[in-house]
Amino acid sequence: MEWTLTSQTLLGALLIFFLRLANMSLDTLRVMFIVRGGRLATWLLGFVQSVIFVFAFTYVLNDLSNPLNIVAYAAGFATGNVLGMWAEERLAVGHVHLRIISTARGTAIVEYLREAGYAVTEVAARGKDGMVTLISCSVRRKEVADVDQLVRQIDENAFITAEDVRRVWRGFWRSPAG
Repeated sequence: MEWTLTSQTLLGALLIFFLRLANMSLDTLRVMFIVRGGRLATWLLGFVQSVIFVFAFTYVLNDLSNPLNIVAYAAGFATGNVLGMWAEERLAVGHVHLRIISTARGTAIVEYLREAGYAVTEVAARGKDGMVTLISCSVRRKEVADVDQLVRQIDENAFITAEDVRRVWRGFWRSPAG
């Protein structure tokens, strides 16, 4: 098999790269919606992603003698994953449960978060070095950085963990954004 670099082979490789980039970016978002229970978004993204994949793979298979096609396919895959992660962070769809542990300023954190409009549950707990305040607060993913900043203003040594949550079924749910 002989291969030469022409504008056509280069454009073909670029097309493969961008198709694969779009395909994998959508794949990352689709997985995010699967985890969060978004059935319609998952279906739509999966459909579009499949169509793009068929075109990209077909272009690669049509000219396996062009090594740029294979490199473009792999580079589009890798870059699409990173781009998808970036897009997912910017969309910040869903909710997060924050667990905040403070050794000395827990009550002040609770009061400050409540004044800011967040629903907060406060529990006295025992840590490695004695009594601590365990604070639970569920917020929209877009608000995590805001809550972190509020907590740090009161106790810069507070320990904060976050985990994604799904639906809220009942109870008090309020945050400044709505």
